[in-house]
Amino acid sequence: MKNFLLLLLAVSLFACQVNVDDGTPSDIPFDGTCYRPVYASESETKKIEVLPAMALSEPGKIYFLNPYIFINEKGKGVHIVDNSDPRNPRNLSFISIPGNYDIAAKGTWLYADNASDLLVFDISNPVDPKLSKRIETAIPVTNYPSVTNVYFECADSKKGTVVGWEKIPMSARPNCYR
Repeated sequence: MKNFLLLLLAVSLFACQVNVDDGTPSDIPFDGTCYRPVYASESETKKIEVLPAMALSEPGKIYFLNPYIFINEKGKGVHIVDNSDPRNPRNLSFISIPGNYDIAAKGTWLYADNASDLLVFDISNPVDPKLSKRIETAIPVTNYPSVTNVYFECADSKKGTVVGWEKIPMSARPNCYR
């Protein structure tokens, strides 16, 4: 009887086991759109440039360090704006940083991600910021878009580093979902 109870207990435990499926969910409807990774080569990813001011197109995070405002351009870099006169802010410069989504500033230093690297800029002269340090592989790489409940093309490291995601129409449901 004791063996029978142990067998019954073991069978009931296995019957309640959760089956984890690593594939895409079959019950989530596909709306005909997905996110596709935007790739850059290693040399393209590491190319950091200070450019003249440009218009914002897809702003992300904003950091205020009186009197300056640092505005992330999703996946592309950082705008530096002089806000000494809030009624007339002046866009000073743009730091081109492929794969940039996060920023922070303190004192005369600006910190920015560059795909998996962390960059430190001397911003004592915000018109002409200087790259002071690069800390390689300081940031874990995520090979999926930041938005959730979406289908996306699976990232392929052989194509380069993922520096962004673009939403596109697609006729067939891709293999990845988040």
